[in-house]
Amino acid sequence: MFPMPKKFLAVCLNPTIQKTLLFDDLKINEVNRARIVRTDASGKGVNVARILGQLGAEAIHLTHSGGPDGDWFRALCAADGISLRWVDSGSDVRFCTTVIDAKVGTATELVEESKPVRSGTEEALLELFDDVIREVDVLIVSGTKAAGYSDSVVPEMARRAAALGVMTVLDIKGKDLAACLPFRPAVVKPNLAEFLAGLPESGIGAAGQGLARTVQGPLGAGELSLRELAHASAVEWKKRYETELVLTRGGAPIWFEERGEAAEESIVPVQSLNPTGSGDAFTAGLAFALSGGASLREAVREGARLGALNAGCLKPGSIVRG
Repeated sequence: MFPMPKKFLAVCLNPTIQKTLLFDDLKINEVNRARIVRTDASGKGVNVARILGQLGAEAIHLTHSGGPDGDWFRALCAADGISLRWVDSGSDVRFCTTVIDAKVGTATELVEESKPVRSGTEEALLELFDDVIREVDVLIVSGTKAAGYSDSVVPEMARRAAALGVMTVLDIKGKDLAACLPFRPAVVKPNLAEFLAGLPESGIGAAGQGLARTVQGPLGAGELSLRELAHASAVEWKKRYETELVLTRGGAPIWFEERGEAAEESIVPVQSLNPTGSGDAFTAGLAFALSGGASLREAVREGARLGALNAGCLKPGSIVRG
């Protein structure tokens, strides 16, 4: 559908081993036996790299790894054909668990906090980043970072990529996102909750801050004001940084801007099995399409298509059933 881009680097500083348990009928406070159990390498960067590979693109994943389960994590990546570059962090890989109740169609995510990386990990990672970034055309940075990294590590990667003319796509939030904006990423893709939580850091200007004060209550309330706030931020970021803002909103239409006007794209209806990684599938599709010359709307539509494909798969961060 889109011309084949050259090469991607997917960075995430929070690697994960993901366990997925599927139950036919989960009963709380009772013994439950899973019908299907699977274990996969995961984390947002792994998911992005795996999906890009499934699209036929060449992708590298950069992260840290260590501890007794580090070998297992790396073996799981290798089994999926993920080209992994890593530094030894001396910290074990975290586990996260998805519990699926097939009867009612729910997927509950149980997330472990990451262990702190040891001193020197950040310097080693940036040194490796300098080697890898010269091999690629597109940088994608996703997710949070493990404890032990400084606040400067993610914006420093954005700065170095910008200096080399590498297109950058960010699925990050808060201080990391705000600090990366001066380096003019092509597009930033937080979800709506992440966007709202990061407003104090984002420098949206007086107009946007005035709108932010009108937003109260749950995210479903005051939708018009929320849309105006997103639009004000998108217009300002586009003018100041030449950066597009794309906001995913779960099952609601995706918000973005088109020729300076507020626009949206409906999500693709799907019988969801496991939505874990659907946001990463969206990011992969968005970056893949944009780097191939697609318009922002076309790229958002491709992201929505891949997000739906992922939700229909049991394996997290995958658009291929199996």
